[in-house]
Amino acid sequence: MRAKLIKGKPIADAIKDQAMADIRTLGRTPKLVGVVLGDNAGAKYYAANQEKACREVGIAYELHELPRDSSQKDLEAHVAGLNADPAATGVILLMPLPEGIDSRHVQQTIHPDKDVEGLHPANIGRLFYGDLSLGPCTPHAVVALLRHAGVDLKGKETVVVSHSEIVGKPMVVMLLQSIRESPTVTCCHIATRDLAAHTRRAEVLIVAAGKAGLVTGDMVREGAVVIDVGINRARVKVDGKTKTQIVGDVEFDAAAERASMITPVPGGVGLVTTAMLLKHTVECARRQA
Repeated sequence: MRAKLIKGKPIADAIKDQAMADIRTLGRTPKLVGVVLGDNAGAKYYAANQEKACREVGIAYELHELPRDSSQKDLEAHVAGLNADPAATGVILLMPLPEGIDSRHVQQTIHPDKDVEGLHPANIGRLFYGDLSLGPCTPHAVVALLRHAGVDLKGKETVVVSHSEIVGKPMVVMLLQSIRESPTVTCCHIATRDLAAHTRRAEVLIVAAGKAGLVTGDMVREGAVVIDVGINRARVKVDGKTKTQIVGDVEFDAAAERASMITPVPGGVGLVTTAMLLKHTVECARRQA
C-alpha cells in the first residue's frame, strides 16, 4: 500500500474534546433521546453505542421504546411530546422502523432545533445558504476528514457515488457550500451508466453506495483522494477460513496502490460520523439555551 491513511480517530477525538468544552460553556447538560419501535436488536445495538459515546463527553442519553404495533399517529405524538420537553435537547429515530411507518414524515415532525441528524427540511434548506452547523452527520464527517487531511479542493474534479437523502445529496451541497475553493462536483450512483468513466477522472472520490467492492482498484485515478463511506458485511477468506468482515464500497488494497490518500473501513468515516452526532447534540442544546 502506498496511499496515506486518513484515520478517523484523531479527528473524532478532537470533535469530542470540543464538544466537552462547549458543554462546559453551555452551563447545562444536553440530553439525546433515541426512539425505537419494538424489540429491534439492531436498533438497540446502535442505541447502546450512542449512549456510550454520549456519556463519554457528558451528554445524557435516554432510549424510549415504543410497542412494535404503535401507529404512525402514536409515534408522531411521542415525538411531539419530546419537542415540548425542554429537558430533551436532541431527538433521534432509530432505524429501521416497522413496515407501514413513513419514516420521512416522522423525521419531519422532529423540531428542527432538536434534529441531531440534520435531516429536517429546514436544516437541509440551511445547507443551501452555507449553514453547516446541523448538516447531516455523515457528509459533515466527510468534510471534516478532507479538511483535516489538508485536501485542497480548489477546482478539483470531485465525484460522489451516492444519491441518497442521508449522504449523497447533502454531500454534494456541502462540498459546494462549505469550502470557498469550490470543487466541480459530479453525483453518480450504482445505476450510473459507465460509472468507471466518472470515477477514473475523480481527483477526490467519495463512495457511499452501500455495495461492497463497487469501486475496484482500476476505477481509481492515480493519486486520487478516496473517502470510503460504505459499511458492509462481507464473507471473506482469511488464512483459509471464511469469515464475516466489515468492508467498504471500495476494494481497499487495490485502490490504496493507486490513491494518494484513502480512508480505512472500519476506522475512518464511521468514527467521525459518531463524533458529529455528539457535536450536533450540543449544537441543538445551544440553540435552545
